[in-house]
Amino acid sequence: MGASLDGPQILVIDDSSTIRRSAEIFLTQAGYPVILSEDGFEALGVIVERQPALIFCDILMPQAGWLSNLRTDPARQRCSHIPVVMLSSRDGLFDRARGLLAGASDYLTKPFTKDSLLQTVRKYALPTPAVV
Repeated sequence: MGASLDGPQILVIDDSSTIRRSAEIFLTQAGYPVILSEDGFEALGVIVERQPALIFCDILMPQAGWLSNLRTDPARQRCSHIPVVMLSSRDGLFDRARGLLAGASDYLTKPFTKDSLLQTVRKYALPTPAVV
């Protein structure tokens, strides 16, 4: 897991190292602190401990049940407000609905561009950090 702890953190959960790395590069170049995780259950602990401002997650991960756990478990209630954007290589209506039914706030198609990723971040009112 890579992370800087200054400013609102963004968590990227994906079992593809290529997707994690691309997101990390795009987000850190824009000045956002990034946390990386390759599995949803590992990410639950990170979410509770660090309370990121935004989460990007692969919709087809084997441990996809972590999101409903985040949204419904009373022990994690203080984290249930965090927006979760599902990442998927599929762009059909069924796939989008599946993500929203699982508790996602939004949906972004892979492979994403730097612009589409940052546009999604701004949609959730994360200010662009001052890059020094």
